[in-house]
Amino acid sequence: MQRKIPSVLIAIALLAAIPIQAAERAAQTHHVHLAASNATEAVKWYVEHLECKSIEARSDAIDCGAVEIEFVVRPTLGGSQGTGVNHIGFSFKDLNAKMAELEAVGVRGSGVRLQRFDDGATLRQVPGLFEHGFIFDPWGTRIELVEDSETLGFHHIHLHSADPDATLEWYSKVFGGQRAKLKRQLDGLLFGRVWLLVGSHLEGRLAPTDQRSVDHLAFVVPDLEAAVAEMSSDGVELLHEPTVPENARASAKRAFLSGPDGVLIAIVETAWAGVEPQYRWVAESNADAEPYTTPRTPWGEPDLQGIWTGNAAHGIPLERPAEAGENEALTPEEAAARRERGTLRSIWGYEREWRDTTLGYVKSAPSTQVAMVIDPPDGRLPALTAKGQRRAAAALDARTYRRLAEGPEDLSTYVRCITRGLPGMMMPGVYNNGLQIVQSPGYVAIQKEMIHETRVIPTVARPHLGPDLKQWLGSSRGRWEGDTLVVEVIGFNGRASYRESDENLKLVERYRRVGFDTLEYQFTIDDPTIWTSPWTGMFRFVKDDTQYELVEYACHEGNYGMTNILSGARAKEKLVNEPAGQ
Repeated sequence: MQRKIPSVLIAIALLAAIPIQAAERAAQTHHVHLAASNATEAVKWYVEHLECKSIEARSDAIDCGAVEIEFVVRPTLGGSQGTGVNHIGFSFKDLNAKMAELEAVGVRGSGVRLQRFDDGATLRQVPGLFEHGFIFDPWGTRIELVEDSETLGFHHIHLHSADPDATLEWYSKVFGGQRAKLKRQLDGLLFGRVWLLVGSHLEGRLAPTDQRSVDHLAFVVPDLEAAVAEMSSDGVELLHEPTVPENARASAKRAFLSGPDGVLIAIVETAWAGVEPQYRWVAESNADAEPYTTPRTPWGEPDLQGIWTGNAAHGIPLERPAEAGENEALTPEEAAARRERGTLRSIWGYEREWRDTTLGYVKSAPSTQVAMVIDPPDGRLPALTAKGQRRAAAALDARTYRRLAEGPEDLSTYVRCITRGLPGMMMPGVYNNGLQIVQSPGYVAIQKEMIHETRVIPTVARPHLGPDLKQWLGSSRGRWEGDTLVVEVIGFNGRASYRESDENLKLVERYRRVGFDTLEYQFTIDDPTIWTSPWTGMFRFVKDDTQYELVEYACHEGNYGMTNILSGARAKEKLVNEPAGQ
Protein backbone atom coordinates (compact mmCIF):
# COMPACT_ATOMS: atom_id res chain seq x y z
CA MET A 1 0.00 0.00 0.00
CA GLN A 2 1.37 3.37 -0.99
CA ARG A 3 1.16 6.34 1.37
CA LYS A 4 1.33 9.93 0.15
CA ILE A 5 4.07 11.49 2.24
CA PRO A 6 3.36 14.99 3.63
CA SER A 7 5.56 17.48 1.78
CA VAL A 8 6.55 19.31 4.95
CA LEU A 9 7.49 17.91 8.34
CA ILE A 10 9.65 18.69 11.42
CA ALA A 11 12.25 16.20 12.53
CA ILE A 12 13.73 15.60 15.96
CA ALA A 13 16.80 13.41 15.41
CA LEU A 14 17.75 11.08 18.26
CA LEU A 15 21.45 10.33 18.01
CA ALA A 16 21.94 7.49 20.51
CA ALA A 17 22.03 3.88 19.28
CA ILE A 18 21.48 0.39 20.73
CA PRO A 19 21.93 -2.45 18.21
CA ILE A 20 19.61 -5.45 18.13
CA GLN A 21 20.35 -9.02 17.21
CA ALA A 22 19.25 -8.98 13.57
CA ALA A 23 21.96 -7.24 11.56
CA GLU A 24 19.44 -6.02 9.03
CA ARG A 25 17.50 -4.35 11.83
CA ALA A 26 20.40 -2.93 13.87
CA ALA A 27 18.19 0.09 14.44
CA GLN A 28 18.68 3.24 16.45
CA THR A 29 16.17 5.93 17.16
CA HIS A 30 16.72 8.72 14.66
CA HIS A 31 14.02 11.39 14.58
CA VAL A 32 10.50 12.47 15.41
CA HIS A 33 8.70 14.71 12.96
CA LEU A 34 6.74 17.66 14.38
CA ALA A 35 4.68 20.16 12.41
CA ALA A 36 5.35 23.91 12.50
CA SER A 37 4.12 26.88 10.48
CA ASN A 38 7.62 28.28 9.99
CA ALA A 39 10.93 26.45 10.28
CA THR A 40 13.22 29.36 11.14
CA GLU A 41 10.97 30.60 13.95
CA ALA A 42 10.61 27.06 15.30
CA VAL A 43 14.41 26.83 15.45
CA LYS A 44 14.56 30.10 17.38
CA TRP A 45 11.83 28.96 19.78
CA TYR A 46 13.58 25.72 20.75
CA VAL A 47 16.97 27.43 20.96
CA GLU A 48 15.61 30.16 23.22
CA HIS A 49 13.35 28.14 25.47
CA LEU A 50 14.75 24.59 25.55
CA GLU A 51 18.48 25.41 25.41
CA CYS A 52 19.15 23.68 22.10
CA LYS A 53 21.79 24.94 19.65
CA SER A 54 21.43 26.00 16.04
CA ILE A 55 23.26 24.03 13.36
CA GLU A 56 25.51 25.89 10.94
CA ALA A 57 24.13 26.37 7.43
CA ARG A 58 20.75 24.92 8.45
CA SER A 59 17.75 27.17 8.93
CA ASP A 60 15.59 24.23 9.94
CA ALA A 61 17.70 22.24 12.40
CA ILE A 62 18.93 22.38 15.98
CA ASP A 63 21.09 20.22 18.21
CA CYS A 64 19.62 19.38 21.61
CA GLY A 65 22.50 17.24 22.85
CA ALA A 66 21.13 13.72 22.58
CA VAL A 67 18.70 14.98 19.98
CA GLU A 68 18.92 16.78 16.66
CA ILE A 69 15.76 18.64 15.75
CA GLU A 70 14.92 19.46 12.13
CA PHE A 71 12.05 21.81 11.35
CA VAL A 72 10.06 21.89 8.15
CA VAL A 73 6.74 23.50 7.38
CA ARG A 74 3.14 22.22 7.54
CA PRO A 75 -0.02 23.35 9.31
CA THR A 76 -1.30 20.80 11.81
CA LEU A 77 -4.66 19.13 12.21
CA GLY A 78 -4.26 18.97 15.98
CA GLY A 79 -1.80 18.75 18.84
CA SER A 80 0.10 15.72 20.08
CA GLN A 81 -2.31 14.93 22.91
CA GLY A 82 -4.87 12.33 21.99
CA THR A 83 -2.46 10.53 19.66
CA GLY A 84 -0.10 7.63 20.18
CA VAL A 85 2.78 10.09 20.78
CA ASN A 86 1.50 12.14 23.71
CA HIS A 87 4.58 14.25 24.39
CA ILE A 88 8.35 14.60 24.30
CA GLY A 89 10.47 15.42 27.35
CA PHE A 90 13.42 17.60 28.36
CA SER A 91 15.36 17.49 31.64
CA PHE A 92 16.78 20.53 33.46
CA LYS A 93 19.07 20.86 36.44
CA ASP A 94 16.89 23.48 38.18
CA LEU A 95 13.33 22.86 37.05
CA ASN A 96 11.77 25.48 39.33
CA ALA A 97 13.93 28.21 37.83
CA LYS A 98 13.23 26.99 34.30
CA MET A 99 9.48 26.87 34.79
CA ALA A 100 9.47 30.33 36.39
CA GLU A 101 11.35 31.63 33.34
CA LEU A 102 8.87 30.04 30.94
CA GLU A 103 5.86 31.24 32.93
CA ALA A 104 7.16 34.82 32.68
CA VAL A 105 7.54 34.41 28.92
CA GLY A 106 4.02 33.04 28.61
CA VAL A 107 2.54 35.94 30.57
CA ARG A 108 4.17 38.33 28.08
CA GLY A 109 2.46 36.45 25.24
CA SER A 110 5.58 35.12 23.51
CA GLY A 111 4.55 31.67 22.38
CA VAL A 112 4.93 29.62 25.58
CA ARG A 113 1.83 27.96 27.00
CA LEU A 114 1.88 26.21 30.36
CA GLN A 115 -0.34 23.37 31.52
CA ARG A 116 -1.48 23.67 35.11
CA PHE A 117 -2.39 20.80 37.40
CA ASP A 118 -5.75 20.66 39.19
CA ASP A 119 -4.47 22.78 42.08
CA GLY A 120 -3.23 25.50 39.71
CA ALA A 121 0.45 24.63 40.14
CA THR A 122 2.75 24.31 37.16
CA LEU A 123 5.02 21.73 38.82
CA ARG A 124 4.35 18.55 40.72
CA GLN A 125 6.60 16.09 42.54
CA VAL A 126 6.15 12.44 41.63
CA PRO A 127 7.29 10.46 44.70
CA GLY A 128 10.44 8.48 44.01
CA LEU A 129 10.68 9.81 40.44
CA PHE A 130 11.23 13.53 39.86
CA GLU A 131 9.52 16.89 39.75
CA HIS A 132 7.80 17.59 36.46
CA GLY A 133 5.50 19.96 34.57
CA PHE A 134 4.18 20.49 31.04
CA ILE A 135 4.33 23.21 28.42
CA PHE A 136 3.27 23.36 24.78
CA ASP A 137 5.24 24.66 21.86
CA PRO A 138 3.29 27.12 19.68
CA TRP A 139 2.46 24.42 17.14
CA GLY A 140 0.70 21.98 19.47
CA THR A 141 3.43 19.62 20.69
CA ARG A 142 3.14 18.82 24.38
CA ILE A 143 6.49 18.90 26.17
CA GLU A 144 7.21 17.48 29.61
CA LEU A 145 9.89 19.18 31.68
CA VAL A 146 11.56 17.06 34.35
CA GLU A 147 14.40 17.41 36.81
CA ASP A 148 16.55 14.33 36.22
CA SER A 149 20.20 15.12 36.94
CA GLU A 150 21.28 11.81 35.39
CA THR A 151 20.04 12.83 31.92
CA LEU A 152 19.93 16.53 31.08
CA GLY A 153 18.67 17.91 27.78
CA PHE A 154 16.39 15.83 25.57
CA HIS A 155 15.08 13.11 27.86
CA HIS A 156 12.28 10.97 26.45
CA ILE A 157 9.50 10.26 23.99
CA HIS A 158 6.28 9.33 25.79
CA LEU A 159 3.82 7.15 23.89
CA HIS A 160 0.23 6.44 24.88
CA SER A 161 -1.38 3.07 24.33
CA ALA A 162 -4.40 1.02 25.33
CA ASP A 163 -1.92 -1.82 26.03
CA PRO A 164 1.44 -0.34 27.15
CA ASP A 165 3.13 -3.72 27.71
CA ALA A 166 2.27 -4.95 24.22
CA THR A 167 3.41 -1.66 22.69
CA LEU A 168 6.79 -1.79 24.43
CA GLU A 169 7.19 -5.39 23.34
CA TRP A 170 6.44 -4.43 19.73
CA TYR A 171 9.07 -1.66 19.67
CA SER A 172 11.61 -3.92 21.35
CA LYS A 173 11.04 -6.69 18.83
CA VAL A 174 11.09 -4.44 15.77
CA PHE A 175 13.73 -1.84 16.70
CA GLY A 176 15.63 -3.10 19.73
CA GLY A 177 16.54 -0.87 22.62
CA GLN A 178 17.37 -1.86 26.17
CA ARG A 179 14.42 -2.84 28.40
CA ALA A 180 14.79 -0.88 31.62
CA LYS A 181 12.90 1.02 34.33
CA LEU A 182 13.32 4.79 34.60
CA LYS A 183 14.14 5.49 38.26
CA ARG A 184 13.06 1.91 38.92
CA GLN A 185 9.43 2.93 38.35
CA LEU A 186 8.57 3.46 34.69
CA ASP A 187 8.91 0.63 32.16
CA GLY A 188 10.58 1.71 28.96
CA LEU A 189 13.19 1.18 26.29
CA LEU A 190 16.49 3.02 26.56
CA PHE A 191 18.17 4.06 23.32
CA GLY A 192 21.50 5.41 24.52
CA ARG A 193 20.45 8.43 26.65
CA VAL A 194 16.93 8.67 25.26
CA TRP A 195 13.98 6.92 26.87
CA LEU A 196 10.99 5.53 24.99
CA LEU A 197 8.16 5.37 27.56
CA VAL A 198 4.57 4.20 27.22
CA GLY A 199 1.63 5.36 29.33
CA SER A 200 -1.94 4.06 29.52
CA HIS A 201 -4.69 5.60 27.41
CA LEU A 202 -8.06 4.65 28.88
CA GLU A 203 -10.59 6.98 27.26
CA GLY A 204 -11.68 6.52 23.66
CA ARG A 205 -9.63 5.69 20.60
CA LEU A 206 -6.27 7.30 19.95
CA ALA A 207 -6.05 9.50 16.87
CA PRO A 208 -3.38 8.72 14.25
CA THR A 209 -0.23 10.85 14.45
CA ASP A 210 -0.26 11.50 10.70
CA GLN A 211 -0.82 15.25 10.06
CA ARG A 212 -0.78 16.08 13.80
CA SER A 213 1.88 18.17 15.55
CA VAL A 214 3.94 15.02 16.17
CA ASP A 215 3.65 13.41 12.76
CA HIS A 216 5.89 10.38 13.13
CA LEU A 217 8.81 8.66 14.82
CA ALA A 218 11.81 7.38 12.87
CA PHE A 219 14.59 4.81 13.23
CA VAL A 220 17.75 4.38 11.18
CA VAL A 221 19.08 1.04 9.93
CA PRO A 222 22.33 0.18 8.09
CA ASP A 223 20.54 -1.81 5.35
CA LEU A 224 17.08 -0.43 4.68
CA GLU A 225 16.07 -2.85 1.94
CA ALA A 226 16.98 -5.91 4.04
CA ALA A 227 15.31 -4.49 7.16
CA VAL A 228 12.09 -3.75 5.28
CA ALA A 229 12.02 -7.22 3.80
CA GLU A 230 12.47 -8.85 7.21
CA MET A 231 9.87 -6.61 8.88
CA SER A 232 7.37 -7.42 6.14
CA SER A 233 7.96 -11.12 6.58
CA ASP A 234 7.24 -10.69 10.30
CA GLY A 235 3.86 -9.14 9.55
CA VAL A 236 4.77 -5.47 10.05
CA GLU A 237 2.45 -3.29 7.93
CA LEU A 238 4.48 -1.37 5.33
CA LEU A 239 2.85 1.86 4.15
CA HIS A 240 5.46 3.11 1.71
CA GLU A 241 8.33 1.36 -0.03
CA PRO A 242 11.88 2.77 0.37
CA THR A 243 12.28 5.90 -1.79
CA VAL A 244 14.33 9.10 -1.86
CA PRO A 245 11.84 11.86 -0.98
CA GLU A 246 11.45 14.91 -3.16
CA ASN A 247 13.72 17.75 -1.99
CA ALA A 248 15.78 15.40 0.18
CA ARG A 249 19.21 16.74 1.13
CA ALA A 250 20.90 13.39 0.48
CA SER A 251 20.31 10.25 -1.56
CA ALA A 252 19.28 8.22 1.49
CA LYS A 253 15.96 6.41 1.22
CA ARG A 254 13.03 6.43 3.62
CA ALA A 255 10.20 3.95 4.13
CA PHE A 256 7.06 4.17 6.28
CA LEU A 257 5.33 1.55 8.38
CA SER A 258 2.41 1.45 10.78
CA GLY A 259 3.10 1.07 14.49
CA PRO A 260 0.73 0.39 17.37
CA ASP A 261 -1.99 2.92 18.27
CA GLY A 262 -1.88 4.80 14.98
CA VAL A 263 1.75 5.90 15.33
CA LEU A 264 3.36 6.52 11.98
CA ILE A 265 6.98 5.32 11.86
CA ALA A 266 9.73 5.98 9.33
CA ILE A 267 12.87 3.94 8.82
CA VAL A 268 15.74 5.63 7.04
CA GLU A 269 19.20 4.89 5.73
CA THR A 270 22.32 6.02 7.58
CA ALA A 271 22.98 9.03 5.34
CA TRP A 272 19.53 10.49 5.94
CA ALA A 273 19.79 14.31 6.23
CA GLY A 274 16.19 15.48 6.15
CA VAL A 275 14.09 17.29 3.57
CA GLU A 276 14.31 20.95 2.56
CA PRO A 277 11.36 22.98 3.91
CA GLN A 278 8.74 23.83 1.31
CA TYR A 279 6.65 26.97 1.80
CA ARG A 280 3.02 26.71 0.74
CA TRP A 281 2.00 30.29 1.49
CA VAL A 282 4.47 32.40 -0.47
CA ALA A 283 2.37 33.75 -3.35
CA GLU A 284 1.41 37.41 -3.19
CA SER A 285 -1.21 39.36 -5.06
CA ASN A 286 -0.20 40.07 -8.65
CA ALA A 287 -1.72 43.57 -8.43
CA ASP A 288 1.41 45.20 -9.88
CA ALA A 289 1.88 42.69 -12.69
CA GLU A 290 -0.19 44.59 -15.26
CA PRO A 291 -2.34 47.75 -15.51
CA TYR A 292 -5.73 47.47 -13.88
CA THR A 293 -8.97 49.17 -14.90
CA THR A 294 -11.12 49.94 -11.87
CA PRO A 295 -14.77 48.87 -12.33
CA ARG A 296 -17.52 51.47 -12.06
CA THR A 297 -20.70 51.64 -10.02
CA PRO A 298 -24.00 52.03 -11.94
CA TRP A 299 -23.77 55.79 -11.30
CA GLY A 300 -20.22 55.97 -12.70
CA GLU A 301 -17.93 56.20 -9.66
CA PRO A 302 -14.95 53.88 -9.09
CA ASP A 303 -16.26 50.74 -7.39
CA LEU A 304 -14.40 49.95 -4.14
CA GLN A 305 -17.21 47.90 -2.65
CA GLY A 306 -16.74 44.54 -1.01
CA ILE A 307 -15.23 42.85 2.01
CA TRP A 308 -11.50 43.27 2.34
CA THR A 309 -9.04 42.13 5.00
CA GLY A 310 -5.74 43.52 6.22
CA ASN A 311 -4.49 40.03 7.15
CA ALA A 312 -1.77 40.05 4.48
CA ALA A 313 -0.31 43.27 5.95
CA HIS A 314 -0.09 41.94 9.50
CA GLY A 315 3.51 42.11 10.65
CA ILE A 316 4.62 45.03 8.46
CA PRO A 317 6.41 47.45 10.81
CA LEU A 318 5.52 51.11 10.65
CA GLU A 319 9.15 52.20 10.23
CA ARG A 320 11.87 50.56 8.15
CA PRO A 321 13.99 48.28 10.37
CA ALA A 322 17.70 49.04 10.42
CA GLU A 323 18.50 45.42 9.50
CA ALA A 324 16.49 45.73 6.26
CA GLY A 325 19.37 47.63 4.63
CA GLU A 326 18.60 48.66 1.06
CA ASN A 327 16.24 45.74 0.37
CA GLU A 328 13.12 46.81 -1.49
CA ALA A 329 11.15 43.75 -0.37
CA LEU A 330 11.45 40.67 1.79
CA THR A 331 11.70 37.20 0.32
CA PRO A 332 8.51 35.12 0.73
CA GLU A 333 10.31 33.02 3.34
CA GLU A 334 11.36 36.13 5.29
CA ALA A 335 7.80 37.46 5.12
CA ALA A 336 6.42 34.18 6.46
CA ALA A 337 8.94 34.23 9.32
CA ARG A 338 7.98 37.81 10.20
CA ARG A 339 4.31 36.85 10.23
CA GLU A 340 5.08 33.90 12.50
CA ARG A 341 6.94 36.14 14.94
CA GLY A 342 3.86 38.31 15.18
CA THR A 343 1.73 35.28 15.96
CA LEU A 344 4.14 34.01 18.61
CA ARG A 345 4.20 37.40 20.34
CA SER A 346 0.41 37.35 20.60
CA ILE A 347 -0.16 33.91 22.14
CA TRP A 348 -1.46 34.83 25.58
CA GLY A 349 -5.27 34.83 25.70
CA TYR A 350 -5.86 32.70 22.62
CA GLU A 351 -4.46 29.67 20.87
CA ARG A 352 -2.82 30.29 17.48
CA GLU A 353 -5.83 28.71 15.75
CA TRP A 354 -7.93 31.67 16.90
CA ARG A 355 -5.64 34.18 15.21
CA ASP A 356 -6.92 35.28 11.81
CA THR A 357 -3.37 35.78 10.56
CA THR A 358 -1.92 32.39 11.52
CA LEU A 359 0.12 30.85 8.70
CA GLY A 360 -1.72 28.05 6.98
CA TYR A 361 -5.16 29.22 8.16
CA VAL A 362 -5.55 32.52 6.31
CA LYS A 363 -6.00 32.62 2.53
CA SER A 364 -3.77 35.61 1.79
CA ALA A 365 0.01 35.22 1.84
CA PRO A 366 2.11 37.47 4.08
CA SER A 367 3.06 40.78 2.46
CA THR A 368 6.72 41.19 1.51
CA GLN A 369 6.53 44.96 2.09
CA VAL A 370 9.47 46.08 4.25
CA ALA A 371 7.77 48.96 6.10
CA MET A 372 4.61 51.06 5.98
CA VAL A 373 6.28 54.48 5.87
CA ILE A 374 6.90 55.43 2.23
CA ASP A 375 7.61 59.12 2.81
CA PRO A 376 10.19 60.14 3.99
CA PRO A 377 11.89 57.81 1.48
CA ASP A 378 14.15 56.30 4.17
CA GLY A 379 11.07 54.74 5.76
CA ARG A 380 11.64 56.48 9.10
CA LEU A 381 9.35 58.92 10.89
CA PRO A 382 10.41 62.57 10.97
CA ALA A 383 11.72 63.96 14.25
CA LEU A 384 9.34 64.84 17.06
CA THR A 385 8.88 68.42 18.12
CA ALA A 386 9.58 69.39 21.73
CA LYS A 387 5.88 68.97 22.50
CA GLY A 388 5.87 65.62 20.74
CA GLN A 389 8.77 64.42 22.86
CA ARG A 390 7.00 65.47 26.07
CA ARG A 391 3.78 63.73 25.03
CA ALA A 392 5.65 60.55 24.07
CA ALA A 393 7.43 60.47 27.45
CA ALA A 394 4.17 61.08 29.31
CA ALA A 395 2.41 58.34 27.35
CA LEU A 396 5.15 55.85 28.19
CA ASP A 397 4.88 56.71 31.87
CA ALA A 398 1.10 56.40 31.79
CA ARG A 399 1.07 52.87 30.42
CA THR A 400 -0.37 50.48 32.96
CA TYR A 401 2.79 48.41 33.27
CA ARG A 402 4.62 51.56 34.39
CA ARG A 403 1.89 53.10 36.55
CA LEU A 404 -1.26 51.57 38.05
CA ALA A 405 -4.52 52.90 36.64
CA GLU A 406 -6.43 54.96 39.17
CA GLY A 407 -9.60 54.90 37.09
CA PRO A 408 -10.94 54.11 33.61
CA GLU A 409 -9.64 57.43 32.30
CA ASP A 410 -6.07 56.20 32.76
CA LEU A 411 -6.63 53.37 30.28
CA SER A 412 -6.54 53.72 26.51
CA THR A 413 -9.68 54.13 24.45
CA TYR A 414 -8.78 50.78 22.89
CA VAL A 415 -8.80 49.00 26.27
CA ARG A 416 -12.04 50.84 27.13
CA CYS A 417 -13.61 49.58 23.88
CA ILE A 418 -14.40 53.10 22.68
CA THR A 419 -12.28 53.40 19.55
CA ARG A 420 -8.85 52.83 18.10
CA GLY A 421 -9.00 56.24 16.49
CA LEU A 422 -7.65 57.15 13.08
CA PRO A 423 -5.64 55.86 11.38
CA GLY A 424 -5.21 53.30 14.20
CA MET A 425 -8.50 51.58 13.44
CA MET A 426 -7.24 50.78 9.93
CA MET A 427 -4.03 49.10 11.07
CA PRO A 428 -3.77 45.30 10.74
CA GLY A 429 -3.61 43.20 13.91
CA VAL A 430 -3.68 39.51 14.73
CA TYR A 431 -7.46 39.30 14.29
CA ASN A 432 -10.56 41.32 13.28
CA ASN A 433 -8.93 42.82 10.18
CA GLY A 434 -12.13 42.93 8.17
CA LEU A 435 -13.01 46.07 6.19
CA GLN A 436 -16.32 46.50 4.39
CA ILE A 437 -16.99 49.30 1.90
CA VAL A 438 -20.49 50.17 0.69
CA GLN A 439 -21.19 53.00 -1.78
CA SER A 440 -24.20 55.04 -2.86
CA PRO A 441 -24.37 58.18 -4.98
CA GLY A 442 -22.50 60.85 -3.04
CA TYR A 443 -21.48 58.67 -0.09
CA VAL A 444 -19.01 55.94 0.88
CA ALA A 445 -19.51 53.93 4.08
CA ILE A 446 -16.39 52.32 5.54
CA GLN A 447 -16.85 49.81 8.35
CA LYS A 448 -13.90 48.33 10.27
CA GLU A 449 -14.38 45.08 12.17
CA MET A 450 -12.21 45.92 15.18
CA ILE A 451 -14.48 47.73 17.65
CA HIS A 452 -17.06 47.74 14.85
CA GLU A 453 -16.95 51.37 13.76
CA THR A 454 -18.59 52.74 10.64
CA ARG A 455 -17.73 56.03 8.94
CA VAL A 456 -20.21 57.53 6.47
CA ILE A 457 -18.18 59.84 4.24
CA PRO A 458 -19.76 62.30 1.78
CA THR A 459 -18.03 62.45 -1.60
CA VAL A 460 -19.72 65.60 -2.86
CA ALA A 461 -18.68 69.12 -1.91
CA ARG A 462 -19.70 69.67 1.68
CA PRO A 463 -18.09 71.78 4.41
CA HIS A 464 -16.45 70.20 7.45
CA LEU A 465 -18.12 70.44 10.83
CA GLY A 466 -17.59 73.68 12.68
CA PRO A 467 -14.39 74.25 14.71
CA ASP A 468 -16.23 73.92 18.00
CA LEU A 469 -17.49 70.42 17.22
CA LYS A 470 -14.72 67.87 17.78
CA GLN A 471 -15.15 64.09 17.41
CA TRP A 472 -13.29 60.87 18.22
CA LEU A 473 -12.82 60.16 14.49
CA GLY A 474 -12.87 63.76 13.35
CA SER A 475 -14.80 65.17 10.41
CA SER A 476 -14.32 63.22 7.15
CA ARG A 477 -14.92 64.65 3.69
CA GLY A 478 -14.20 62.72 0.51
CA ARG A 479 -13.64 63.43 -3.16
CA TRP A 480 -12.65 61.41 -6.21
CA GLU A 481 -9.33 62.06 -7.91
CA GLY A 482 -9.47 59.76 -10.92
CA ASP A 483 -9.84 56.23 -9.52
CA THR A 484 -8.67 57.25 -6.04
CA LEU A 485 -10.97 58.11 -3.15
CA VAL A 486 -9.28 60.92 -1.20
CA VAL A 487 -10.61 61.52 2.32
CA GLU A 488 -9.55 64.56 4.35
CA VAL A 489 -10.11 64.29 8.10
CA ILE A 490 -9.85 67.16 10.58
CA GLY A 491 -11.68 68.16 13.77
CA PHE A 492 -10.30 65.46 16.06
CA ASN A 493 -10.92 65.74 19.78
CA GLY A 494 -7.39 64.51 20.51
CA ARG A 495 -8.62 61.82 22.92
CA ALA A 496 -7.97 58.91 20.55
CA SER A 497 -4.42 59.85 19.71
CA TYR A 498 -2.32 58.12 17.08
CA ARG A 499 1.28 58.04 18.28
CA GLU A 500 0.58 61.11 20.47
CA SER A 501 -1.10 63.21 17.78
CA ASP A 502 -3.56 65.78 19.18
CA GLU A 503 -6.54 67.81 18.01
CA ASN A 504 -4.36 69.57 15.44
CA LEU A 505 -3.99 66.39 13.38
CA LYS A 506 -4.90 66.56 9.70
CA LEU A 507 -5.22 63.12 8.14
CA VAL A 508 -5.47 62.50 4.39
CA GLU A 509 -6.44 58.97 3.32
CA ARG A 510 -6.23 57.57 -0.20
CA TYR A 511 -8.11 54.42 -1.24
CA ARG A 512 -7.24 53.01 -4.66
CA ARG A 513 -8.03 49.68 -6.22
CA VAL A 514 -4.82 48.42 -7.85
CA GLY A 515 -6.02 44.93 -8.77
CA PHE A 516 -9.14 42.79 -8.78
CA ASP A 517 -8.44 41.63 -5.23
CA THR A 518 -6.17 44.44 -3.96
CA LEU A 519 -7.05 47.76 -2.34
CA GLU A 520 -4.17 50.14 -1.59
CA TYR A 521 -4.54 52.34 1.47
CA GLN A 522 -2.31 55.39 1.97
CA PHE A 523 -2.47 57.73 4.95
CA THR A 524 -0.66 61.04 5.37
CA ILE A 525 -0.18 62.39 8.91
CA ASP A 526 0.22 66.13 9.27
CA ASP A 527 0.39 67.39 12.86
CA PRO A 528 2.98 70.18 13.14
CA THR A 529 2.65 70.28 16.92
CA ILE A 530 3.99 66.69 17.15
CA TRP A 531 6.19 66.05 14.09
CA THR A 532 8.59 68.40 12.34
CA SER A 533 7.15 67.45 8.93
CA PRO A 534 4.27 65.39 7.48
CA TRP A 535 4.77 61.70 6.72
CA THR A 536 2.95 59.01 4.71
CA GLY A 537 2.35 55.30 5.20
CA MET A 538 0.87 52.63 2.94
CA PHE A 539 -0.31 49.02 3.03
CA ARG A 540 -2.83 46.91 1.13
CA PHE A 541 -6.08 45.09 1.82
CA VAL A 542 -7.04 41.85 0.03
CA LYS A 543 -10.57 41.17 -1.21
CA ASP A 544 -12.28 38.18 0.41
CA ASP A 545 -16.01 38.30 -0.35
CA THR A 546 -16.35 34.53 -0.64
CA GLN A 547 -15.22 33.53 2.84
CA TYR A 548 -14.84 36.49 5.18
CA GLU A 549 -17.66 38.26 6.99
CA LEU A 550 -17.52 40.97 9.61
CA VAL A 551 -18.74 39.61 12.92
CA GLU A 552 -19.99 41.36 16.03
CA TYR A 553 -17.20 42.91 18.07
CA ALA A 554 -18.21 42.33 21.69
CA CYS A 555 -14.89 43.56 23.15
CA HIS A 556 -14.69 42.48 26.82
CA GLU A 557 -18.33 41.57 27.21
CA GLY A 558 -20.08 43.25 30.12
CA ASN A 559 -16.91 45.30 30.69
CA TYR A 560 -15.51 42.62 33.00
CA GLY A 561 -12.06 43.47 31.71
CA MET A 562 -12.31 46.98 33.11
CA THR A 563 -13.54 45.69 36.48
CA ASN A 564 -10.68 43.23 36.72
CA ILE A 565 -8.02 45.72 35.63
CA LEU A 566 -9.05 48.25 38.27
CA SER A 567 -9.61 45.73 41.07
CA GLY A 568 -6.23 44.20 40.27
CA ALA A 569 -4.62 47.63 40.48
CA ARG A 570 -6.18 48.22 43.91
CA ALA A 571 -5.02 44.79 45.12
CA LYS A 572 -1.49 45.51 43.90
CA GLU A 573 -1.50 48.88 45.66
CA LYS A 574 -2.55 47.21 48.88
CA LEU A 575 0.21 44.65 48.55
CA VAL A 576 2.82 47.33 47.90
CA ASN A 577 1.65 49.63 50.68
CA GLU A 578 1.22 47.04 53.41
CA PRO A 579 3.99 47.17 56.04
CA ALA A 580 6.39 44.24 55.91
CA GLY A 581 5.35 41.26 58.01
CA GLN A 582 1.61 41.99 58.00
